[in-house]
Amino acid sequence: MAKTSPFQFMQQVRQEIAKVTWPSRKETMITTIMVFVMSVVAAIFFLLVDQVLSVTVKLILGLGSSN
Repeated sequence: MAKTSPFQFMQQVRQEIAKVTWPSRKETMITTIMVFVMSVVAAIFFLLVDQVLSVTVKLILGLGSSN
């Protein structure tokens, strides 16, 4: 691998950064909102699964009986 000088390296970095397509403010906001929505949906899903499994285990082990 050929060695490059720090100056050449910085030029290459600037060229690559110029090629990057940065998201617009609107795209960033929509993506952020979608992440929050999906996090809430996942949290509710896992809460429900946890509750169902908890009730199932209690019934199987007999801990749910009212003795």
